[in-house]
Amino acid sequence: MTHIPIALQLYTLRKETEQDFIGTLEKVAALGYEGVEFAGYGGLEASELKRVLDRLELKAVSSHVSIEELEENLDQVIEYQQGIGSTYIVCPYLPPERRTEDDYRQLISLLNHVGKRCANEGLTLLYHHHDFELVRFPDGRTPLEMILNETNPEWVKAEFDVYWLTISGERPVEWLTKYQGRTPVVHLKDMTVDDRKTFAKLGTGGVDLDAIVQQGSSSTIKWWIVEQDKCEGSALESVGESIRYLKTLLEK
Repeated sequence: MTHIPIALQLYTLRKETEQDFIGTLEKVAALGYEGVEFAGYGGLEASELKRVLDRLELKAVSSHVSIEELEENLDQVIEYQQGIGSTYIVCPYLPPERRTEDDYRQLISLLNHVGKRCANEGLTLLYHHHDFELVRFPDGRTPLEMILNETNPEWVKAEFDVYWLTISGERPVEWLTKYQGRTPVVHLKDMTVDDRKTFAKLGTGGVDLDAIVQQGSSSTIKWWIVEQDKCEGSALESVGESIRYLKTLLEK
């Protein structure tokens, strides 16, 4: 199986990074993660953060950047990402007031604009979804399909989240297969099998992670990113258990 490296979305450790950003990066590296996806930078200048990452041999894989920042401060966003050696800029979330069909059409225009700028600067724009982009319009389409089918595939890629796909009644492998070449980064999460259907450590829930991992090479995935939006108990222990489980799958 082709080696696909593992990164951590630092939002999972948001409490830890608020208390000690660099120290948390050190712990992430010690757990065996090869990269990180940012959701904030601990107040560090890009050059300072790059020195820390180089020391820890961590790759800045991607950064979640709000849609407002992409609209209003794109030049600064691109400059920072280039400074830390990042590859992907991710549009992570749409606020509730921007989810009508007309809003999605405006979003598609924005994503094409931002994606083209990113491509010209050696970066790739990704769109990260939740469950609301999987609620179908009256004609049967989902907003996520609309986004992927109507954006330029060279400028706009996807960051699929297997938890949100699964809880919405979708099959992640089918989406990975349908959009091969559009999904360089995938969020790996698990979901409890009880009625709560909440976030779980990898390997402890009902998401078919084995099938997803097996699909990875065919879908030209470049990075697996571990994320657990909410952790019961220690978040550091959770991400440690998750990477250990994921490595057992990757070694099959």
